[in-house]
Amino acid sequence: MTKSEVLRVEHYLREKFGNTTIAIRQRSTKDDSAEVMLGDEFIGVVFRDDEDGEVSYDFHMAIMDMDLPKVIPVS
Repeated sequence: MTKSEVLRVEHYLREKFGNTTIAIRQRSTKDDSAEVMLGDEFIGVVFRDDEDGEVSYDFHMAIMDMDLPKVIPVS
């Protein structure tokens, strides 16, 4: 991902989620993706997909079971 793409996607995610602490960092070893951070915490990866001349970006966030609350009461 180019610096311009990183900034555009970062702006989109900040606007969409209403959170200015979202940051996207280019990866030194990959040019098709970038790391998504929430403050200092790594939360996922955004991938650039260029298929048939159409460019899209796929945000992937894994949620570990151990990070979820134990129980949520159902009413």
